[in-house]
Amino acid sequence: MKVNPQAIELSKYISTFVTDYAPTHLTSSVHTLRSYETALSLYVTYLEDVLKISSFDFSSVCFERKYVEGWLKWLSESQNCSPDTCNYRLGAIRKFIFYIASRDVKYLYLETETKEIPLRKTAHKKVQGLTKDAVQAILACPDTSTKSGIRDETFLVLLYGTAARLDELLSIQIKNIHLECTRPYIVITGKGSVVRSLYLLPKATDHLLHYLHIFHGENPIPDAFLFYSRNTGVHGKLSQTAIQKMLKKYAFEAHEKCSDVPLNLHAHQFRHAKASHWLEDGMNIAQISLLLGHAQLQTTMVYLDITTEQEYDALSTLQDEKVKAIKPKWNRQTESLTSLCGLHKAKLKSKRS
Repeated sequence: MKVNPQAIELSKYISTFVTDYAPTHLTSSVHTLRSYETALSLYVTYLEDVLKISSFDFSSVCFERKYVEGWLKWLSESQNCSPDTCNYRLGAIRKFIFYIASRDVKYLYLETETKEIPLRKTAHKKVQGLTKDAVQAILACPDTSTKSGIRDETFLVLLYGTAARLDELLSIQIKNIHLECTRPYIVITGKGSVVRSLYLLPKATDHLLHYLHIFHGENPIPDAFLFYSRNTGVHGKLSQTAIQKMLKKYAFEAHEKCSDVPLNLHAHQFRHAKASHWLEDGMNIAQISLLLGHAQLQTTMVYLDITTEQEYDALSTLQDEKVKAIKPKWNRQTESLTSLCGLHKAKLKSKRS
């Protein structure tokens, strides 16, 4: 019994979407790319294990609205996924369907159908920032008598001072830095490939100049990453895992001196803190939204929670500031739908009794 031609076509599209289209045209974020692949793995696993659809009858019908809605219900009830997670998974499936619809008009109706699927209602989450004392305690932790301490201090100063996202900061290259001007700034590329400028205050500029002299020398390489990995050299950026380990170490140390420092400290809390500090300092929401690189003003409004619910002085002004040579994963001879699509079988949770 032969695999039907449309099953082969769809499996090729899934493989190409995950390995080429998404990383080239949608995002450079490793976490986002992983979430796309996870969503597709869960979807195909649902088709295969729950609906008993094989590679012989896999077709465009499997991506129609009733199937996607059934999958979302299964994620919620059987896999215990939260409304937020269901919405993220739906977003990934929509991206894939948009991709195949742009490649073949016979799939356009699927794009229309999935757009009509409503998002799950989610509870508003209160953003947790950092107090002034907490930020000061963390910035005081790096040992600046060592090279690694100088690197860590510079990173923390830029992380807080610019309110950049972690990946935005780690992706900065020497050619993006402009310090020999009246108002020093760094050009970054954020979500949705939106380019914006991060202006630096004198203190942050001084830290950066000192760091550049020590880590990049007198003639830095334009394509070198500002914060690079010692294992890969200047052409390999420092990993998010390395930064998280560094933050965990300093959080433990700073917490001993300031109880405001959370032990589960993460990079995004510095962004939350700076946004709230800007608000406390009299900056309007539209300006903050622009500086944060938010596509929607409503996204920025979440930062109001911090300043309206915490004490007035909590965040007062701080003066101290891919390999493309991948073999096709689809296989004409397999009877497994997940294998045909080049995906790993998703690990499922046992349904609660």
